This record gives sequence, C-alpha cells and structure tokens, in this order.
Amino acid sequence: QVQLVESGGGLVQAGGSLRLSCTTSGLTFSSNYMGWFRQAPGKERDWVAVISRTGVNTNYADSVKGRFTISRDNAKNTMYLQMNSLKPEDTAVYYCAAGNSIGYTMLQINTPRAYDYWGQGTQVNVSS
Repeated sequence: QVQLVESGGGLVQAGGSLRLSCTTSGLTFSSNYMGWFRQAPGKERDWVAVISRTGVNTNYADSVKGRFTISRDNAKNTMYLQMNSLKPEDTAVYYCAAGNSIGYTMLQINTPRAYDYWGQGTQVNVSS
C-alpha cells in the first residue's frame, strides 16, 4: 500500500519560513519523480516545484522561484520543500505527489495528471 504523508505545515507570518516534508512508503522512492502542488480555496490545484528521480533536476513555478527549494533524500524515502520569504498568497493546502511514468520530461511533470500517488495535504497559512 502506497502512502505519502505531508508534514510541517502551519501558521506563519509573512516573511517567515516553513519546511514541509513528504514521507513515503510502499513504493520504490528512487524510481519516482516527485512534486509539490498546492490548492487555495476556490482555485485549481497548481504545481509548485518538481524534482527528478535522482534529485539532480528541479523546476519551479515562477511564483515561488528564488523563495522555495525542493529536495529529496532517497535513502530516507522523503522529499522536502523549504519555503522562505512566505507571502499571504502562498496560503493553501500543499500536496506531495509521486509519479513513475516513462517518457515525461521535466517540463511535463508539472501537471497533476503526470502523478500516480498523492498525499492528504498539509495546510499552510501565511498571515499579513
């Protein structure tokens, strides 16, 4: 049974930082590209950052570039999202996702349909 569990969300003031973790089980972590997505109330689920199977390649949405850093530890089956300089517009439920389809490029894994497994989400609230 595949499980993805996010943690690290919470309430923070604008300008502050949070570090999200995504702990996985039941899958071969190193065989999966991974991504962080977020969904604000009344909005679609948007991608935030994605990372390749080895962790060498990453890609970020323009809205978070330079503020967020995605990383992974394949030995711990865990992915991270370091979020700095948080803004009120970063408020959302953050989801981690894992995908193992063959043939996707880094530019193609920034869409939810590229992913096979999802976590339950963790709430991030940024106050102004």
